Amino acid sequence: MSREPLNVLIRRVDPDVPLPSYAHPGDAGADLRTTESRELKPGERAVLPTGVSVALPEGYAAFVHPRSGLAARCGVALVNAPGTVDAGYRGEIKVIVVNLDPYEPVRFERFDRIAQLVVQRVERVSFREVAELPDSVRAEGGFGSTGGHASVAGTNSTSGQAADGGRAGGNRYASVVSDREGQ
Repeated sequence: MSREPLNVLIRRVDPDVPLPSYAHPGDAGADLRTTESRELKPGERAVLPTGVSVALPEGYAAFVHPRSGLAARCGVALVNAPGTVDAGYRGEIKVIVVNLDPYEPVRFERFDRIAQLVVQRVERVSFREVAELPDSVRAEGGFGSTGGHASVAGTNSTSGQAADGGRAGGNRYASVVSDREGQ
């Protein structure tokens, strides 16, 4: 059963930027593009403009998520993933990217897809302080409490470092060009 899409007002800050769009039917995130060309050296971060601002209805927020292709091929991550766009915010959406590849720079060209925007309904809560919380099966277990593996393969279990100094497999990443071409 499909619902009518939520109407979200959008304004182009840059008149030439393509509006956010879904690459495939059923996608949760609409692609955001940068309006600025920029090269990031290894370890460098930047705030990239998207050329759009939105007016979300009350009770909704938009979340800026990373693009998995950029992460896998180029080592690009979002510093504050997911970034939150509140219903009352009317400024340009900007994306804080970081190049985590230790060796290769990454280059963004104007209108490259850099992130995806997911719009969701959010609940407003009223916090009620109590002396103790009710019991649960999980209790205070977190950060790996469910197990799964003793250590990551190829790492030294005491230091967490790869045996070859962090360059296991010589991971070299493709450029953003392959992502730009939709591959």
